[in-house]
Amino acid sequence: MALELRQNLKLEQRLVLTPQLQMAIKLLQLSRLELVSKIQQELMENPALEEATEISGEDSQEVLTAEPLVADGNAGDAFSAESDPVQTGPEDIDWSSYLNEYTAGGKYRLEFEQKEAPNYEAFVPLKESLSDHLRWQLRLSSLSDAEYAAGECIVGNVNSDGYLELDIDEIAEQCQQPQDVIQRVLKIVQDFDPPGVCARNLKECLLIQVHRLGLGDSIVCKIIENHLHHVEVKRYNAICSALGASMEEVVAAVEIIRDLEPKPGRAYNNDQPHYITPDIYVSKVDEEFVILLNDDGLPRLRISGLFRDGADQFHTASEGAKQYMQEKMRSATWLIRSIHQRQKTIYRVMESILKLQRDFFEKGMAYLKPMILRDVAEDIGMHESTISRVTTNKYVHTPHGIFELKFFFNNSIQRMDGDVVASAVVAQKIRQLVESEDPRKPLSDEKIAAMLKKSNINLARRTVGKYRDMLKILPSTHRKRI
Repeated sequence: MALELRQNLKLEQRLVLTPQLQMAIKLLQLSRLELVSKIQQELMENPALEEATEISGEDSQEVLTAEPLVADGNAGDAFSAESDPVQTGPEDIDWSSYLNEYTAGGKYRLEFEQKEAPNYEAFVPLKESLSDHLRWQLRLSSLSDAEYAAGECIVGNVNSDGYLELDIDEIAEQCQQPQDVIQRVLKIVQDFDPPGVCARNLKECLLIQVHRLGLGDSIVCKIIENHLHHVEVKRYNAICSALGASMEEVVAAVEIIRDLEPKPGRAYNNDQPHYITPDIYVSKVDEEFVILLNDDGLPRLRISGLFRDGADQFHTASEGAKQYMQEKMRSATWLIRSIHQRQKTIYRVMESILKLQRDFFEKGMAYLKPMILRDVAEDIGMHESTISRVTTNKYVHTPHGIFELKFFFNNSIQRMDGDVVASAVVAQKIRQLVESEDPRKPLSDEKIAAMLKKSNINLARRTVGKYRDMLKILPSTHRKRI
């Protein structure tokens, strides 16, 4: 068998993602905070970009404006780059004329509002942490050097909830102190504020608080020591039989236990709440819904004046300088175009959702229709993966509250009469039934299923339990109040 070399011609088509398309896809799925962070990073790395502080008539043609890109469903994502400046040779680009061709984006034109910076009086100092609070009390205690070192080790191993994460022998090994010293210092630290701190489990935390209240020998202490598992499932009769107490005494003791703090470090938690800023506002004006994109806080980008002036002098620049300026100008232009395209795509998707879910925007939650990503994709001529990226971590302010765009896509549940209802509507009905129940006789999953059946919704008991778990609603035995 002879070996030989041959040359063959082969024609094939490949789908290649251009750098501009890759950037557009990446920006499309970013949340609002991630987009701001990305823009700030590009401003620091690319000298061809600058933030426009004021918009004049000349600069308004460069700030967040770009020609629309065509959706490409076959590519499996958002855009095609037929008008990409990279498709032409870098030597043929006339940047001075290219920058002057930017025009406003029609109804997608973004309006900006100048806002004053917040007053310094509005800033709040950082809260004292739990470890700082405990160390302050430790310094005020009369301790020897060995005891103080053990106390520092104990405080250093307390988590944000106020619980000690290590055992006595582990702490003794860590700080090289005898276990009796650790035990003695632990008793001292457990008397610190807040009550219940430095406990090793829930039972010890509650017992420390009960002793601080002077109820060390009461029925409350006995229930915590031996019958917490009965309290969890409201099995008060078993507690009465075991302790020989009346139901009134047990219920009163349980009420005291319920008022105790299971997480002593909660008050010193420095985690600040994160408020959702909607990306889109949908409001009704003169019987018509209006969609407004929220660009408050997004930096307004434009090409740097230094690079614009240098575009006219490309013919006199060196080859290295010319290549550097072209690369930075191209990257800046891609970013501006991609951000504008992102806003256009979000607008189109929201416009389609508004059209398909108009009854929800007009009448409320009960009129939410079943809808999948394909419905919106077919309506606006984009791929489902594009719709998935657009609706991830994007929020809309509606007349009925703030919702993630993913909220409008839910499965359908068959009604008994053959009609369909959205799964989110069923979950809302279950929540309403639980909220209106008698706390002394809470509704079981079987009773909820029977009540839904009267509303023409046929669900099995197990399915009701899954919806209840999804809504983070406790079982009926845990919701019962005496």
